[in-house]
Amino acid sequence: MAEAITSSVDENNAVPVKTDIAEETLTGHEIAAILLMIFGENEAADILSRLEPSEVQSLGEAMFEIRNVSEADVNLVFDRFVEQARSRTSIGYRADRQIKSMLDKALGTSRAANMLSRITPQKNKAELQQLKWMSAQEIAEMIADEHPQMMAVVLSFIDAEIAGEVLQKLDASLQDDVIFRIVTMGAVSGNAVTDIEALLSRQVQKPSVTRCASTGGTSEAAAIMNNVDKLSEQRIIKALLKRDKALARTVEEEMFVFADLIEVEDKSLGTLIRSIENATLLLAIKGAEPALAEKMFSCMSKRAAESIQDEIAEMGPVSKDDVVAAQKQIVLQARRLAEDGSILLGGRSDDFV
Repeated sequence: MAEAITSSVDENNAVPVKTDIAEETLTGHEIAAILLMIFGENEAADILSRLEPSEVQSLGEAMFEIRNVSEADVNLVFDRFVEQARSRTSIGYRADRQIKSMLDKALGTSRAANMLSRITPQKNKAELQQLKWMSAQEIAEMIADEHPQMMAVVLSFIDAEIAGEVLQKLDASLQDDVIFRIVTMGAVSGNAVTDIEALLSRQVQKPSVTRCASTGGTSEAAAIMNNVDKLSEQRIIKALLKRDKALARTVEEEMFVFADLIEVEDKSLGTLIRSIENATLLLAIKGAEPALAEKMFSCMSKRAAESIQDEIAEMGPVSKDDVVAAQKQIVLQARRLAEDGSILLGGRSDDFV
């Protein structure tokens, strides 16, 4: 089996070879890559079709890097897969199909369709999912001639990192207006979503739906602003201050993220760290950038830092979602401590106190 895995990627000799993968260096992406290479093409393709674009890219890169895989490596991958699979259930897998089938049998096709139109999550619609696979340039060109409200709605439906790139590609005179509309957006009507679908697809027309989707808001706008360059950020915030000072300050406050902790002075960071539960701290530091992790360790006692480092070294692969959740908890705690004056936060805009 190891020979089959190796031969499946040996066709491109320009890719660097990674050999003799040691158990302690086998990453989560490498484990997933080996599993996909063991599967048949159809099965692997089915799995990849369910992942996010960034996940597909990461797995693709890992598959090209891993070329010579030993039998021991494959056995290790299977052992870890079985171990994790035992703690999971199949509930939620292809739930949309199961729910549709149940409702069809219970209510009939017509009534089931009407019910599904009211309860199906708006953002899961296939047409809107196409936005995830478009580049920032493609999205910017698509909405360049649209009303700022349409621009705001589109940006609110895509990842903040891409949305930030799109925002910078739009007419500079419209950027603060778009951010303002995202903050004040509230619910997006079914008609607005239909307009987005019309931009994305000219294919099968579907029955119009009157439901609304909640999106936009301060957090959405702040996340987008965190992904624009410093000059654009300052210009947009300045324009927002003229439109609505309180709203602009709220956006600024939301713009502090976990990575910004590296700008916090040591005393405040130490106070923050001591207020966090150990389990949360472990996950957050495990997924942190090395420079930030090192700074956090430097703000602990030597004994505490060594203890956490040992625990992290003994941890197996962890879910990215769990890491993000832990980091968000720390950011929320940082904001609470800043609000009561226990710590000072320094960030992107230098306006935090």
